[in-house]
Amino acid sequence: MEAKSGQSTFPDQKAPLYNPPLAEIETVLRKGLEKNFGLVSVSVAECPDLRETPWNLAAPGLCGNARLADVGGVPNLVPLVDLENIQYFDFDDVAKRCDLPGAFILGAGAGSSRFVGVNCELMPNLRTAKEDDPGRIRSFSAKVSEEDGSCILERYNSREFSLLANLFLSEGNPGKVLKVEASNRTGDQNFVTCMRLALAEHYGPTKPVALGGAFLIDKGKAKLHVMPAFSKVPLQTDKDVADWLRFYEMKSQLVCLSVFISHDPDLDLRLEHTHCFSDHGEGGHYHWDTTPEEVKYIGYFVPAQDVYRLGRPKSTHNVGRD
Repeated sequence: MEAKSGQSTFPDQKAPLYNPPLAEIETVLRKGLEKNFGLVSVSVAECPDLRETPWNLAAPGLCGNARLADVGGVPNLVPLVDLENIQYFDFDDVAKRCDLPGAFILGAGAGSSRFVGVNCELMPNLRTAKEDDPGRIRSFSAKVSEEDGSCILERYNSREFSLLANLFLSEGNPGKVLKVEASNRTGDQNFVTCMRLALAEHYGPTKPVALGGAFLIDKGKAKLHVMPAFSKVPLQTDKDVADWLRFYEMKSQLVCLSVFISHDPDLDLRLEHTHCFSDHGEGGHYHWDTTPEEVKYIGYFVPAQDVYRLGRPKSTHNVGRD
């Protein structure tokens, strides 16, 4: 259950999302990506077994009653964390509150500082309500080394997270998905933003479309950040936040867990959020690739039917949502 907190929040909220056919989304994404990448392929395909390398996800697929959850929010972190009343959440509880107990969950969030010992990035990747499955949690966290400032990527074997998360939930079944490939970036948008803006332009504000899934940065390098220990001074602007974060150039292959929505149906949502992990000790929050001519993306996504807003802060702002 959610721990007690001094934060003022709204009751749980839910909004339906527009659910166009996969073939229609395929066309929209292709047109958008072709404006930003030299080589693009988008198709409706059978999802491969994502439990296998290099994906290493906790479920074989992405299909079955897909939905998004936006939990907590950046206002719990910025301008200053209330250390006496940090919000903690439980993934099993989130699945129940999203009407999908036992859900497969992936996405991006903040790890529990009381579990890790320090503020950190979280790459949720788990099946909920599967206590008898030793492999049900395949999550990672990334923190900043107090010794040399490097990134430390670790296994994260807890159901608990804190402050904020943007999550994709489904039954984790095989099925039809959108397979998206893009390489040779020619524009100034990152892979996720390009797809999100293509959906936003095509469907407009009255038909919010959301996708969740995983993509691989198969070639090239990318700029990622990792949050350090909680700031002791208020972070009032985006520049303050950028100065506080620790940025790194990380090499492929990177497995990226991503959630994005074309428009906010008045729920104070974060429109896109992507965290990455790897088998070579690097990971964090994805910004963009740094080797545009070399980069290659391969991703699998499905549209969500609904979005759930849990623990929505009543006091909000737009600082630090990049």
